[in-house]
Amino acid sequence: MKQPTVESSVFGAEFVAMKSGMEAARGLRYKLRMMGIPINGPTYIFGDNMSVIYNTSKPESTLKKKSNSICYHAIRESVAMGKSVTAHVPTEYNLADLLTKVLYGLKKRRLVSDILWDVFDERDGH
Repeated sequence: MKQPTVESSVFGAEFVAMKSGMEAARGLRYKLRMMGIPINGPTYIFGDNMSVIYNTSKPESTLKKKSNSICYHAIRESVAMGKSVTAHVPTEYNLADLLTKVLYGLKKRRLVSDILWDVFDERDGH
C-alpha cells in the first residue's frame, strides 16, 4: 500500500503506515460482516518499532510531534475501543524485513525458510 504522505522520520512513517493498515483492515472486516461472515475479536497489528507500539498502547504516553497527531489519535482510539491490538514483532520473526532491510546470514536464512520450504522437509513430523 502506498503511503499518502512523505515523512521525515521513521517514527512518523511507521505511524502513517500503521494507520493505513488499520483502515484497510477495518474496511475488510466491514465487507466480511456485510457478506454474513461473523468477525469476532480485535485486529492484531504488529510493528517492529517499540516506540510506536508503546505510544499506541500505553494510556500515559504523550505525543511529542504534533505532525503525527491524526495518525496517533486514530490508532489510539482504535486500541482504546478494543477494535485493534498493537504488538511488537522482533526482526528475527518479522517476514516484512526481508523486503525492507538488508539481512545477511542466519537472520536472512531463517526468514526465508519460514516462507519457502522443500516438500521433503520434516517440519510437521511426517
